[in-house]
Amino acid sequence: MVFSGLLFLFRFLPAVLLAYYAVPRRGRNLVLLLFSLLFYAWGEPVYILLMLASILIAYGSGILIGRCRHAERPVAAKAVLIVSVTASLSLLLFFKYADFAVETVNAWLGTDVVALRLALPIGISFYTFQTLSYTVDVYRGDADVQKNLISFGAYVAMFPQLIAGPIVRYKTVDAQLRTRRESVPQFAGGVHRLMLGLGKKVLLANNAGALWSVVQVRSAADLPALTAWLGLFAYAFQIYFDFSGYSDMAVGLGYMFGFRFPENFNYPYLSRSITEFWRRWHISLGTWFREYVYIPLGGNRAGRWRHAANILTVWLLTGLWHGASWNFVLWGAYYGVLLLLEKYALRQWLERLPPAFGHLYCMFFVLIGWNLFAFDDLNRGIFFLKALFGLAGRSPVNGETLYFLYNHAVLLSLCAIGSTQLPKRAWRWLCGKLSDKALLPDLLRNAFYIAVFLLAVAWLVDASYNPFLYFRF
Repeated sequence: MVFSGLLFLFRFLPAVLLAYYAVPRRGRNLVLLLFSLLFYAWGEPVYILLMLASILIAYGSGILIGRCRHAERPVAAKAVLIVSVTASLSLLLFFKYADFAVETVNAWLGTDVVALRLALPIGISFYTFQTLSYTVDVYRGDADVQKNLISFGAYVAMFPQLIAGPIVRYKTVDAQLRTRRESVPQFAGGVHRLMLGLGKKVLLANNAGALWSVVQVRSAADLPALTAWLGLFAYAFQIYFDFSGYSDMAVGLGYMFGFRFPENFNYPYLSRSITEFWRRWHISLGTWFREYVYIPLGGNRAGRWRHAANILTVWLLTGLWHGASWNFVLWGAYYGVLLLLEKYALRQWLERLPPAFGHLYCMFFVLIGWNLFAFDDLNRGIFFLKALFGLAGRSPVNGETLYFLYNHAVLLSLCAIGSTQLPKRAWRWLCGKLSDKALLPDLLRNAFYIAVFLLAVAWLVDASYNPFLYFRF
């Protein structure tokens, strides 16, 4: 089940909202937990046991660590933490990376070990990182021990951010799990955010993805450079609106249940450096790696070479987090090297560049990075990269290129505008012009969100193409 599906929008969501607001306040975490487990089990009933195991491991570990800290037994608390982290990571490593390890060993050593071919549990990377952050924060004293299993289970399994984030640290929602107060304005804001995210996902990401799906299967030897660039731009817009749209829907759903989740995107395609881009893209993941890997390794406090090693370690792990494939490892290393170059060689040069040139520099390397990210098959990725620079032996443009331009120019233009602050600024300007008309801005706002929602639903009714890229992570 996905947020951008008719089953979720017209059956699951109304049912959970009705049950949630029908029960007394003290029973609402239980409703969230039960419906979240149902949401997860809908597509993968077997793996519900894996999630429950993760919940119980982290819950029990938190209680034991709290007791050890209270009894001033730091060695015992650290031992519990190590066991808990090892157990949680073992589940993630086994289900996500076992086959990758087997295939790598077979390729390197010429062995013939049979891979397990396990289906990847949806969202395992997200909820594992949440349970890890909880136990580490309890050990550090940064978070209180949660003794209510239902509340802790609701935190880990909460369906709005279960399968695609944002990665929510326990201390961010600790008080909200106990004392949140839902309100009509917050609920209305959540509905608006849900509709906006649905529009981004369905109307922009899906249609951009349809163009990419056509281009990526073309033989690189027959692919004109401009067609390749059009396809790569489409993929860049697809992955942005796909993931940021889903994050918008998650934040909006959180509002509807009284929660405030952290933002996950801040117009990353406006960045003027790779460093800035990664402060704006998938913010919750970057924050997690900084807090739980980069800083514990020593951050930038241990000399230049150690700092460089820390950055490369974080980015290799970031690449692996995204998928069990060598292209993700290379993608992580690619960004680690770029960030080191900016840190130690390019920063002063970039600061002197006019903003437009800095933006072009950033987007060029981001697009090349998406080429690495998109192809699990490294050979195909290399062939596509050659096509981008006209090294495939084809003319830069052909009739199909012009056909793609003609049919997708409006879509790509809307995606480009939608990835900037221009729509928000235009809306603020319009509200300023209509400030003397009390109800008109609200009416226009509601009409816009309703129109987006109806268009998205109409598209879903007749659509067979509705992928969600981050399912595989």
